[in-house]
Amino acid sequence: MPGYRIRVLLALLSLSLLLGSQGGSAPQPEPEPGAEVCVFAPPTPHDPNSGLPLLAPRAVPAEARCPVCGMFPARAPHWAAQVVFDNGDTQFFDSPLSLLIYLQDVGRYTSGRHVGEIAGSYVRATQGGGWLLARDAIYVQGSTLLGPMRAGNLPAFVDRASAQRFAAEQGGALLTLQQITPQLLARLDASRAVHRHGG
Repeated sequence: MPGYRIRVLLALLSLSLLLGSQGGSAPQPEPEPGAEVCVFAPPTPHDPNSGLPLLAPRAVPAEARCPVCGMFPARAPHWAAQVVFDNGDTQFFDSPLSLLIYLQDVGRYTSGRHVGEIAGSYVRATQGGGWLLARDAIYVQGSTLLGPMRAGNLPAFVDRASAQRFAAEQGGALLTLQQITPQLLARLDASRAVHRHGG
């Protein structure tokens, strides 16, 4: 019986390698708790048949992965964010927090790319769900609303009044993009990692 199991495992491994060499792709698992996140998440090329302008924000594909944390942004689309490069390629993120971490070091997460190639950065409006330019959004830090990693991830709002109404109900402080410091991002990312790893 053990020999049979070994033959089955070898057959499955061979099939996996064969599919990989033919361009097929098996679903990639979520990162294990405690593991360093190292994700190959190339940008999604612009589809000229989509009818969308080259630099417009677009819907998040189911297979897109966040290059910062490895999550699939389509699983929590109301938190998603994206950057559109000047050639129309798009990189998707699970949250505004991951987008802002990415913008600090684009080349680290997308090899061969740099921040100067980004034509637009977008976040989802927490209320209404439309795409907002990241620079124009009002963010709330420290609310009770939990993001896709069960931690606060800077929900974004179309204007100060919407953000104030939200903060009155769920707590938190209002911030513009210019008020979000690298130190705050590092603290929020560390908090998110604790939640991700079950701490």
